Amino acid sequence: MSEITFDEFMAVDVRVGEITRTEPFPEARKPAYKLWINFGESIGEKKSSAQITVHYSLEELVGKRVMAVVNFPSRQIGPVKSEVLVLGVPDENGAVVLIAPDKNVPLGGRLF
Repeated sequence: MSEITFDEFMAVDVRVGEITRTEPFPEARKPAYKLWINFGESIGEKKSSAQITVHYSLEELVGKRVMAVVNFPSRQIGPVKSEVLVLGVPDENGAVVLIAPDKNVPLGGRLF
C-alpha cells in the first residue's frame, strides 16, 4: 500500500448526497442503475451510475443518503455521463454495499 500526504487526501472531495431518482441501466456491461443525487445548494444534483443491483432495488434507493467523490472529471459510461463516484465497499462475495451516512448529516457535508 502506498502512502499519500494529508493534502493529497484533502484534494479528494467526498460529499453527502441523497438519491432523488433512479432508473435501470440495461446498456451497462455489468448490472447497474442510473442515479440522480442531490448534494445540496452549493453543488446541486449530479448524475452517476452504480453497480449496486445485488443489495438494492431502484425503489429503496430513492431518499437514501450516500457518500460520493464530487471532484473527479466526468466519465462517459455507455450512454450515461457519470459526474460523481458513489462510494461503497465489497461484501464477502464482492457485491457493492453503499457507504451511507446518518440521515441527520446535511446534504453536501464534506468528509474530513
